[in-house]
Amino acid sequence: MQAREIRTWTIEDLQERLEDAYRELFALRRELAMGRLEDHNLIRAVKCDVARMKTVLRERELVAGLVEEAAQ
Repeated sequence: MQAREIRTWTIEDLQERLEDAYRELFALRRELAMGRLEDHNLIRAVKCDVARMKTVLRERELVAGLVEEAAQ
């Protein structure tokens, strides 16, 4: 998943997918602890996706703050 794709999502959709990614990360870590995870790179990929989503959310918060400041 690329940041370009993430930026096209709405805030609600972004938050929903972020929650799903956290659930997936939890499940992958559980599988790793139980010794059943075959592809360890999946954990890294999901963590990177979470970071991208959080970055886009933060960008939108900052832009909203700047727009609010400019309106005053």
